[in-house]
Amino acid sequence: MPQDYNSTINLPKTDFDMRAGLPKKEPEMLKAWAQDHLYEELIKHNEGKPRYVLHDGPPYANGSIHMGTALNKIIKDIIVRYKNMSGYQAPYVPGYDTHGLPIELKAIKQANSKKGDISLLELRRLCHDFATEHIDIMGEQFQRLGVIGDFKNPYLTLKPEFEARQIEVFGEMAKKGYIYKGLKAVYWCPEDRTALAEAEIEYAEDECDSIYVRFAVTGDPHGVLAKHNIPLDKAWFVIWTTTTWTLPANVAICLNPEFDYVFVKVGEGYHVMAQGLVESTMQACGIADYEIVGEPVKGSELELIQVQHPFLERKSLVILGDHVTLESGTGCVHTAPGHGVEDFEVCTKHYPQLPVVVPVDDGGYLTAEAGRFAGLKVWAANKIILEHIRETGNLMGVQHITHQYPHCWRCHHPIIFRATEQWFCSIDAFKEDVYKAIDDVKWFPAWGHDRMAGMVRDRNDWCISRQRIWGVPIPAFYCTKCGKYHITDETIQAVSELFRREGSDAWYRYEADQILPAGFSCQCGGTEFTKDKDIMDVWFDSGSTHVAVLEERPELKWPADLYMEGSDQYRGWFQSSLLTSVATRGVAPYKNVLTHGWVVDGEGKQMHKSAGNGMEPSEIIKDFGADIVRLWVASSDYTVDVRISKEIVKQLSEAYRKIRNTARFMLGNLNGFDPNTDLVADSELLELDRWALDTLDELNRTARDGYESFDFHKVYHAVYNFCVVDLSNFYLDVVKDRLYINKPGSVLRRAAQTAMFRILVDLTKILAPILTFTSQEIWSFVPEFEGKNKYVAFEDMPKAGVWAQNEAFRAKWNEIIAIRDDVKKALEQARADKIIGSSLEARLTLYCAPEVAAFLQAIPAHELEDLLIVSQVELRQGDGGVKGEFEGLGVAVSRAEGEKCLRCWKYTGDVGSHPAHEGLCARCAGILEE
Repeated sequence: MPQDYNSTINLPKTDFDMRAGLPKKEPEMLKAWAQDHLYEELIKHNEGKPRYVLHDGPPYANGSIHMGTALNKIIKDIIVRYKNMSGYQAPYVPGYDTHGLPIELKAIKQANSKKGDISLLELRRLCHDFATEHIDIMGEQFQRLGVIGDFKNPYLTLKPEFEARQIEVFGEMAKKGYIYKGLKAVYWCPEDRTALAEAEIEYAEDECDSIYVRFAVTGDPHGVLAKHNIPLDKAWFVIWTTTTWTLPANVAICLNPEFDYVFVKVGEGYHVMAQGLVESTMQACGIADYEIVGEPVKGSELELIQVQHPFLERKSLVILGDHVTLESGTGCVHTAPGHGVEDFEVCTKHYPQLPVVVPVDDGGYLTAEAGRFAGLKVWAANKIILEHIRETGNLMGVQHITHQYPHCWRCHHPIIFRATEQWFCSIDAFKEDVYKAIDDVKWFPAWGHDRMAGMVRDRNDWCISRQRIWGVPIPAFYCTKCGKYHITDETIQAVSELFRREGSDAWYRYEADQILPAGFSCQCGGTEFTKDKDIMDVWFDSGSTHVAVLEERPELKWPADLYMEGSDQYRGWFQSSLLTSVATRGVAPYKNVLTHGWVVDGEGKQMHKSAGNGMEPSEIIKDFGADIVRLWVASSDYTVDVRISKEIVKQLSEAYRKIRNTARFMLGNLNGFDPNTDLVADSELLELDRWALDTLDELNRTARDGYESFDFHKVYHAVYNFCVVDLSNFYLDVVKDRLYINKPGSVLRRAAQTAMFRILVDLTKILAPILTFTSQEIWSFVPEFEGKNKYVAFEDMPKAGVWAQNEAFRAKWNEIIAIRDDVKKALEQARADKIIGSSLEARLTLYCAPEVAAFLQAIPAHELEDLLIVSQVELRQGDGGVKGEFEGLGVAVSRAEGEKCLRCWKYTGDVGSHPAHEGLCARCAGILEE
């Protein structure tokens, strides 16, 4: 009977599981981390190192996390973990945005279910409860993703110390003259009855009637019409609008002073419009029979002509403005300063004689100033006003269209422009300083610079007041005698100190004289004051975190090294933080800004539960584990939209399995290896081992570069290729014979184990910021060595240059690998042709050009056989065999000669040469005899 030699082979052995079982293992690991105070100990471990601060943008505390928030927090965690492993102390303080309308509306809904009236303070208490309800839940969900940070003590925008610093920021900006109160047309949400900032606007498709309305001329002070033989009583100006409901607010028609305007005769009437828009206007109105009469007139000549409002007893004025274009309409722009930003600007700056009419209340209903249409909601008024214009003969044409229209990002209803008295921050007052600050920041991706600069360029003022209850009050006091408002160093200090003691509820708890310093008076002599009723825009809250958090928390520092959020924050948190910082400090609050895109489904579509294409982090964690979610983040180019689907998750789980199995193979072959005694000197490493370490060195370089530039997908792809291509498909495949067959303590085997140990240590460290659970699991099985920390997160990230070889060495091994690739293809074909089974059944004949022959002859025959994993290799000069990619080489495969060794499975001619081991080759017999 053949002897069984399996027990003499050094087969891999490890308790590291083949199956990951992450959904069960990860919660247990999280418990251990909490018991060991992992985050706190990590910060303590890095004490004294340079500090690196990633400042967390506050997510809204309103429910469970989704794939977008998971993406965001995991990116941050990868950065924080990497920085803590690369020479920094990198604290992470998570934060939450806790003020705002959605919470207030929920509280109001609950309050309405109670009997009797409810006080403002009671309503704010309900808001507070709603705001804090989800913080612990969200914190637990973030930590379930493997995110570490000070979740026991996050920053909240409703905390007294935060509100106190926010008041100080407001006061500093007011002191410099950047804060003012004034009448201006602003975004207004009729549903929520409050002003909105541009960052609170989203656009959606809406249907509407695009109408052409004519205004009869009633006065021509400069006689322009008469000069062109146009009868006054038959002249009309034609305007175009998609917001019919704004016509009750019309006080003017605006022309571009440089455009040519013509008189278009339709029937008995002469209609003024821009020459370049006549054809499109007539086509839209369905008018085929028309004639242009007379010579064109510059818009500037028609200024101050008077026209009759089409349905109100009001005269409108023809005015001039550079904002008028030829993109659409008639070139005669319906101007309602009460409902349009450009309308408001041109009227108030250049035509102060014109009134600002606002015939719409805060709920979007037309008022008595709208005449017969009073009481109608603006959207319902559109059709009714249109029909009235048609009946009175002032409608020239109408088209039903679909267009992009602004909506409130909270309630998703259409918004309006409405001129109201609001508090503003004048961005124009310090815009040049903002541009300079933008230049001083490093943006990732680089296009962030131009995007931010463009958004600031297009913005003149920031509306910072809201007509709501749940937020930080505007700290202004009004003299009851003269009406003047007061924001001074004294008042700001008084409010700030009060809020730090009692929180912003105190604004509603006390009267003005109880808050103001004793003896405070107005210049007019007044001593009685009232408080402002508005609150600050929530973007002012979050825009103040660089002061209220970075300077309040001793473990942090100002400015932050990094802000990292989604691409929507260029008009949100990135911008509000930049504006408050430049206004008060003259510089940006951050050194670097990193942006990620949106999460979409596998086809690139937005995810919605109703569409059935949504995925939640909890689903993936339940089935695959949090490390697969983290691998999804790391594998993606998150600077653009990131796709997620069940198929993508399955592909990533397969990639994860290959990385895990590579680590498991090395752990199994390090069984019994003690780094403290078994490491061999570099001089005893085989050239193949040095190649593996050189490849590791390149991985270290690529990983560091990827982490430093926040290109985590480069790290992922480098790790995956290293594990699958360099290790599993080559190095580990080749060294199996050395590991399994040689004596356990032989130099040859120890050399391979030494290389594997070094590879495994560095690879685990590289994986640590991404696969936070799996890397720690691997680390717990890595053989103990001097200086090894319990947690891999406490280790230093490996540096490049430690194992690097020269270019000649790399060139040689690139040729060996290229030759091996050709050989593998030939072996596969021989296997398909049933010539061989395993590669060790093969004998290779390599037909070589002279230079290739010389190259291969320099490699010892047994090493070449091991590299190609065959039993015999014969080198011949000349043509022959199958040609592959490697020039000057042909490969022929035949059955190996000799007998198969029962231990190493190689075919040799010396099997049975040792009388005690008839089934073994001389090499294996010698090893056993030793």
